[in-house]
Amino acid sequence: MTRVSMATLGCKVNAYDSATIADRLRAAGCEIVPAGAPADVVVVNSCTVTDAADAESRRLARRARREHPAARVILTGCYAQTKAAEAAAEPAVDHVIGLNRLEALVAAVTAPLPAVARVVVGNARRERTVTTFGARAFAGQTRAFLKVQEGCDLFCTFCIIPLARGASRSLAPRDVLAEVAALARAGFEEVVLTGVHLGGYGQDLTPPVDLAWLVAALAEQGLVPRLRLSSIDPHEVTEPLVRLLARAPALCPHLHVPLQSGDDTVLRRMRRRYDTALARERLAMMRELLPEAAIGTDLIAGFPGEDEAAFERTLAFVEESPFTYLHVFPYSVRSGTTAAKLEGRNPPATIVARARRLRALGERKRAAFARRFDGAEAEVLVETTRDPASGHLRGYTRNYLRARLAGPDAWRGQRLRARLAVGRAGEVTAAEAREA
Repeated sequence: MTRVSMATLGCKVNAYDSATIADRLRAAGCEIVPAGAPADVVVVNSCTVTDAADAESRRLARRARREHPAARVILTGCYAQTKAAEAAAEPAVDHVIGLNRLEALVAAVTAPLPAVARVVVGNARRERTVTTFGARAFAGQTRAFLKVQEGCDLFCTFCIIPLARGASRSLAPRDVLAEVAALARAGFEEVVLTGVHLGGYGQDLTPPVDLAWLVAALAEQGLVPRLRLSSIDPHEVTEPLVRLLARAPALCPHLHVPLQSGDDTVLRRMRRRYDTALARERLAMMRELLPEAAIGTDLIAGFPGEDEAAFERTLAFVEESPFTYLHVFPYSVRSGTTAAKLEGRNPPATIVARARRLRALGERKRAAFARRFDGAEAEVLVETTRDPASGHLRGYTRNYLRARLAGPDAWRGQRLRARLAVGRAGEVTAAEAREA
């Protein structure tokens, strides 16, 4: 049996692709082994969101070669797709397999020496279907992910992903329903719908549908106890979708809305599809209709052309908005994007300082949101692994509060009702737990 180790960089979509690859390799007779275990093949699922991610992808391939000198090293994912020649020139790499080439990847893993073609990469912009789906196992995860949409047509100036992943395309609704049902049968209590551009779901289908339509269909079927959405751009958060989240019991009150900047000039330079007035309106609507929901965002600190005044406007916008947590990314150059050619680059020290201020604001907002639920009763979905430092169980409430629990292993993977106790810094402990 061929032993395969997998290393994954990047986003939730990449993690989902890795889970799908692992399932296909198991079906082909391979054994998926943990990192550090002896392996015959190492698959590196790469990221290309920044030049630093490209370098990290190559570093992982070199480490795989050092740790497994006799193994076959296969580089796949977004870096392999966008820079195949550069990836193939890396001495540590045996095969470069692009996106949407699952059969070629399985062949590269399982073929006897001499192996099949060394480089297999197609034109992602010509792809019209979602080919990588069907994962049933998520290592150490209580929640299952389901990629319902692939690719992107927005071409924000800082992003290379439309070139890496291709045009926006959607999984057919019947396939989505079947996948959610299969994940529920596999024992998952929560399914997270994800995509490269989730808010664009259904626009390529015949007849066209939208994300709210899909979520309504899933909620009506009642296939899984908890259904969560991943990232949706501000202009795609519609009132019908938010009202659906407010009334459907299975839908988790949680939205992640990537703002990227709170300054209109910077948003135009990013080529985002909204301004701060629209974002402010949608955020107010979310908080009015979902008063207890978690609302997260992504922010890029130090984008080219972001002067001190623009940053202060972003800081003020975030301060007054109902965000409950922030994911902050210091701007990093990605060659091949429009942003890489823009004037007005900020010094690295300025970028780091702005990111630090945004993260500090995010911590204050996270703690303030958590303290609202001190003493409240909530449903906690317990994870399958314990915190390595404290030994406590961990889990998430429906509105995305991360809670610690002292309890038996039998609680792993279960939904519990618990009383929340929240410390001053926003740390959440769940006590008096019982079956939901």
